[in-house]
Amino acid sequence: MRVESETRNQKKTVSTYNINLHEAIYSLSDALDLVGVTHIHHGKRVAYMAAEFGKYLEWGRSQLDDLFQSAILHDCGVSKTTVHAKLAQFEWELEGDHCKTGASLLASSPLLQHLAPVVLHHHTHWSSLKDMDLPIETKLNANCIYMADRVDILTLRYLADEIDILLGKEDIRKKVAEKCGDWFCRELVDAFMEVSRSEAFWFSLETSHVNSYVTTWISENGTRGMTFEELRSLARVFSSIVDAKSPFTKEHSDRVASLARRIGMLFDLPEENCEMLELAGLLHDIGKLRVPDELLEKPGRLTEPESITVRRHSFDTYSILKNIKGMEKITLWAAQHHERLDGSGYPRRTKNTGISLEARIVEVADVFQALAQRRPYRDSLSPDQIMGILNQEAAKGRLDARIVEKVETHLQECWLAATGKI
Repeated sequence: MRVESETRNQKKTVSTYNINLHEAIYSLSDALDLVGVTHIHHGKRVAYMAAEFGKYLEWGRSQLDDLFQSAILHDCGVSKTTVHAKLAQFEWELEGDHCKTGASLLASSPLLQHLAPVVLHHHTHWSSLKDMDLPIETKLNANCIYMADRVDILTLRYLADEIDILLGKEDIRKKVAEKCGDWFCRELVDAFMEVSRSEAFWFSLETSHVNSYVTTWISENGTRGMTFEELRSLARVFSSIVDAKSPFTKEHSDRVASLARRIGMLFDLPEENCEMLELAGLLHDIGKLRVPDELLEKPGRLTEPESITVRRHSFDTYSILKNIKGMEKITLWAAQHHERLDGSGYPRRTKNTGISLEARIVEVADVFQALAQRRPYRDSLSPDQIMGILNQEAAKGRLDARIVEKVETHLQECWLAATGKI
């Protein structure tokens, strides 16, 4: 939706997007789940447990909401599957690195920056945290998430071996109690010991219950108007996480976004469409968080099974973004970045009229930028080499010839956008 705002000297058109922030955060949590591969819904379970401890302690609604948001996003600093595997250890000496990364990401978004201090300290031992110059609410939220996080890691050992969690209940409670006063605040440990006495607490860690719990949380927050700048800052949190998976994909999403917007402007598309093209570019590869690191960095040709694993990412992009109301067009354009006009693309084999001009622009921008960027199996290509490949794809009826021609006419401008020089 577009609204008009008056400035002193001129009337400026500002785009407003009606988005439920809780839905967007839930979708980001879904994306983070992909990194775990087998350790799915970790963030949601931690959020559920932390909220239950906070409710037992009768924390206020505002603190509980900040706690839930921080908990569901607490591992946003983890992009690599190898790092995620390390976090499944109860103790790991480098566990603080992802806290700093996650806090930095959240601080970059005006919508999420208030969560950054909690995420920064969600692995800080209470013996150190209690004396830090921070608001008590921040310290308690961070430590509550730390305790819930470690409880979930302990439960994983039983779930992975298909052992009834109730058989491990007392062992987990004992391990948490042993860290009382050192790792965890006594008040929080007391809350955990009381809440976890019931079988229902442990049964509620099952996926169906956790998802229902989160759905209720989403429904408690209505849509709100977001400016393009606010929504872009949120999208950049998503894109920064996926681009950090490999040095070969660093800034790929940001530069696809820049190029897609530039091409949209060359076609004189409305400003709102150009904004949405930029957002689609930022979000198009979010599904790659599922792809194992080694496949993104493999120097040779992928095997057929490996190729199938990689190709799934555009479907996962759609699955992650589809639940954010108000972003339907952006989601579709992002998810179609590997479709082709002749139906040879993926994942839906959509062709011609099923692919909008904007989605075709994202397709061309993605191909152009990927070719302009170094990959483990080749160096970056020159503008002329890139145009040779784009023209071949257009001649085969795979890419839109009009867009390829427009890019060639403005090649230097597009090259600068794709390489981050403008």
